[in-house]
Formats: sequence, structure tokens, C-alpha cells
Amino acid sequence: MTQATPDTLQKFMFEAAPVRGELVRLSDTWQEITRRRTYPPAVRRLLGEMTAAAALLTANLKFNGALVMQIHGDGPVRMLVVECHSDLSLRATAKLADDVEIADDATLAELVNANGQGRFAITLDPQDKLPGQQPYQGVVPLSGRQGPLPDMSAVLEHYMLTSEQLDTRLWLAADGNVASGMLLQRLPTYGGKSMTGTDGSVIGETGQPLAPGVSAQDLDTWERVCHLGGTLQTEELLEVPPETLLRRLFWEETQQAGVRLFEPRQPHFNCSCSRIKVGAMLRMLGEEEVASVLAERNQVDVNCEFCGQHYAFDAVDCAHLFTEKPVSQTVKAASNLHH
Repeated sequence: MTQATPDTLQKFMFEAAPVRGELVRLSDTWQEITRRRTYPPAVRRLLGEMTAAAALLTANLKFNGALVMQIHGDGPVRMLVVECHSDLSLRATAKLADDVEIADDATLAELVNANGQGRFAITLDPQDKLPGQQPYQGVVPLSGRQGPLPDMSAVLEHYMLTSEQLDTRLWLAADGNVASGMLLQRLPTYGGKSMTGTDGSVIGETGQPLAPGVSAQDLDTWERVCHLGGTLQTEELLEVPPETLLRRLFWEETQQAGVRLFEPRQPHFNCSCSRIKVGAMLRMLGEEEVASVLAERNQVDVNCEFCGQHYAFDAVDCAHLFTEKPVSQTVKAASNLHH
């Protein structure tokens, strides 16, 4: 019996040129997300591609915090959100318009950009903010100079080029069991040229030699590896483990030790919702608003959009919200109070 492949993110770098890459395969993580909410196949596929992409982008960030990827749509899908923390913990959700039918083969434009008003955003939210520091957010439309962007890969490539000035190529795939993707990125060089170290090596953006003895940037490498990436089939992304897929695609480089592999990382599902956070949200709504809900329903019910966890606040709980004391984790879980 074949052992299941654990969720893996594999980073790599080509020694001959400032080109880095990543492969990610999410199985347990993705199934944990989808078992909590039922989505039409086209929505599930798009959300899965976003989830894989969020892991790929987060793995390159050098900060402690969260990357939040969002699409605000003007079609049958109103919103998709994926959150990935620096430890590669992930959660994701989608919000659909009421009473809509979505074809299994619905395109990105049909799902979220029906009238050309869809927007894509990435927010970087540091965990330990400095005084006055706000999260950074970049927003781009779901259309480029040539018209509506055809798929999630194109959206992200457009975003990275316009917002980060980085040449990036992505291949993404998702079904009911696996969400997977590959990223290739050409790193910037100093003044558009490579710097040469004292040993003749090319110095990249990190200030470290890319490979001893390399005398000039191999501009052909970028085009060549992108061409090889373009041969990827959806089935390969969904079925082949990252390390095997890497050898298949770039077998010549791997045979010649021209690809540097880094320690694999393990993405995983985690929802950061809590009773304290929900209580803080209710306090932001205000005492009057909370009181009106209590008067109508006798309790305030909140469900986490990401994991489906139910939180219930009765009159006593709500009274505590607006005292000086914060909501305590010692309060009984909603499942023990309300059935």
C-alpha cells in the first residue's frame, strides 16, 4: 500500500542564474478546509488555487505575520479569502450570492468579474506591529492591458509584476482532494546587472554568490525554465509529489547539481478564531446593536466563516462584553451552553 504524501512546500534555486522556485502540494490541509464548507466545483477549484498560491507567496516573506489574499467579485461569487501565516498555517473561505447556479466549468471572469468590477488584493499583516504601523495592502483589478485576466495564475503574475516589479510565473491546480502549485521567480539584480564577487561569482539580491565560477547572469535560464514549466499538466500537479515533479521537469539541472534544494516545509490547516476575538468584534458593533439582537433572539449567534465554529452569547455573556473585564477563555464553549 502506497503511503500518503504529506503536505509539502519545497523551495529551490537555480545555481546558474538568479531564479528561484517553489512547489507546494496540499492534501490534508485542503481537505480540512473543504470538509467544513460545500462549494460548487468551479468555486472549489478557484479557492484551492488561491490557497496553494498563498502558501507559495508566504514562503518567500521574511516577516512574522499573515498574508491575506482576497478577491471581491461582482459575479455569483462575492468574495474569496485565503489567510496564510508565516508558519504556513492556512485557512480559506468563499461567499456566494444567494440562490445562484454555477456551472462546473465557470471561468474566473464568470465567477468574480462578470461586470469588470472585480478586485484582487493582498494584505501583509505583521503580528508584532510597531506603534502606528498599519497592514500593507496592494490592490489590482482583475483585468490587464489586454482585457480580463483568464485565470488565477494570470491574476497573480499581473499583481507581482505591477505591485512588486518581479517577473513571476505560476501554475496552479485544485480538485476535491488536492490543491497544488509551482512558482518561478526571476530575482532583481543591482541596476539591472549582476554584480560579480571577488571569486568571479554572480551576486544576487541577497548579497550571496549564486554559484562559484559563474561569470555572468544566464538570461536564457529564465526563459528555459518557464518553457519547461509550461509543459506541466494539471494531473501532474495534482498527483505527483513535489520532489519527484522537480526531478521530472528540471532533470538536466538536477543531474548536474544545478538546482539547490532547501529544507521542505509542512503547510497545515489552522483557524485562529476564538471566543475572545468574537467578543471583541461584538464590542466593535456596539452595545446598542448587540442589545437589539438580544431583544429579538435572546442570544447572539456567530459562526466562523472559515471553520464553521459556532459561538453563542446570551444576555449575561453580552453584559460582560461591555464591562471593563475582557471576555474570558474560561467561559463555557457555546456547544456546552446551547443545543
